[in-house]
Amino acid sequence: MSRASLDKDPRDVAAMFDGVARRYDLTNDVLSLGQDRAWRRATLTALRAVPGEKVLDLAAGTGTSSEPLADAGVRVVPCDISTGMLAVGKQRRPDLPFTAGDATALPFADDAFDAVTISFGLRNVVDTVAALSEMRRVVRPGGRLVICEFSTPSWKPFRAVYDGYLTKALPAVARVVAKQSAAYAYLAESIQDWPDQVGLAGLMKQAGWTSVAYRNLTGGIVALHRATKG
Repeated sequence: MSRASLDKDPRDVAAMFDGVARRYDLTNDVLSLGQDRAWRRATLTALRAVPGEKVLDLAAGTGTSSEPLADAGVRVVPCDISTGMLAVGKQRRPDLPFTAGDATALPFADDAFDAVTISFGLRNVVDTVAALSEMRRVVRPGGRLVICEFSTPSWKPFRAVYDGYLTKALPAVARVVAKQSAAYAYLAESIQDWPDQVGLAGLMKQAGWTSVAYRNLTGGIVALHRATKG
């Protein structure tokens, strides 16, 4: 049985990311060949946050995705289940309100945010629909959701090459760069076990989100899903 098919105990997930926190951002740059930066910029564009709005950044990790929002005058709250990742982020940006929280039981009031975003973290949650429902709860009516997540390449020949990279190259490179391969073996398995673009859109609708749409980035390696709280 693959690691990704096991129950994603929040304590195990948090401990796994605590262990890679120090080199997490560097490893992501290397493993994605720098594409993660373009994916995050596309997420910010899709989010359409303006100065003064309050945005929840879930699975924020070290705050890489939160920093440009804060610098643009958005009141961003970085939230993650890994206290190790949050500690690294707090050292770099002590001005940001890093908050520990489980996506399936968020420590925020109803209708507290104008928008919520989560990048490369939804796969790690124990109950996807419960997390999507919680995101909907904490966003005001008319508020927005943007999800940036690994997905299924749309071109079948490329999909085979990509699967080979995930299962063989990615853990090997992570062993060198991050000094840790187990977490990235899990990463590869969780990507392969994750729903495709249409599947995730269906889960979002099941959680009550409306106006659900998506677009592919880098040939479908990553997809941006957008929705509104009706």
